[in-house]
Amino acid sequence: MSTPTRQRIVEAGAELLRVKGYTGTGVKEIVALAQAPFGSLYHHFPGGKEQLGEEVIRWSGQMYGMLGPAVFDPAPDVVSGVRDFFAGAADHLEETDWQDACPIATVALEVASTSEPLRIATADVFSSWIDGLAPRFAAAGIPQARARELAIAMIAGLEGAFVLARAWRSKEPLHVAGEVAARAVQDALAA
Repeated sequence: MSTPTRQRIVEAGAELLRVKGYTGTGVKEIVALAQAPFGSLYHHFPGGKEQLGEEVIRWSGQMYGMLGPAVFDPAPDVVSGVRDFFAGAADHLEETDWQDACPIATVALEVASTSEPLRIATADVFSSWIDGLAPRFAAAGIPQARARELAIAMIAGLEGAFVLARAWRSKEPLHVAGEVAARAVQDALAA
C-alpha cells in the first residue's frame, strides 16, 4: 500500500527541514521530493508553508521522541542510557556528514522570533521530550523536581552540543556534554 500524499509531503518536509532548515526549504522542493502535484500542498495545508512546517515539526518531534525509549530501555541503568544517547547522537551526526542534527532546534533558532505557530510547535516538542525524560530519571530514584531539571539540562546540552559539533565537525562537544549530563545524573542518584 502506498503512502498517502499528505503523509509523503510531511515526510519530505521533515527530511528537507532537517538538512536545510525552514527558510532554506522551498515548498516546490518539498512536493518534488514527495512526488506530489504542487496543488496537493495547498489542498492538504491551506495555511501554506507555515502550516506544513508546524505539522512537520510536530511529526518529527514524535519520531525523534521515540529515540529516548529505544536508547534508554536496553541500557543497564539510567546513567548508561544518558551516555549511550549522546554517543549515538555523535555517531549519527558524523555518519551523516554533520548534516542530520536536530531539526526542531534548527527551526526554533530560525523562526522563534518570526512565527508564533512554529515557535509554539518547537516549544511543545521540547516540552514533550523533557516530559518523557524526567519520569525516567525519577523512576531511577531522583526526586521529581531534580529529575525535571536534569531532563531540561540534558536536552539543552544535547542541542547546544549539536551546534558546536556541526560547526567544528567534531564529536567532541557531544561526548563532553554527554559525560557532563551522565555525571549530573549519577550525582543526583548518589545524593
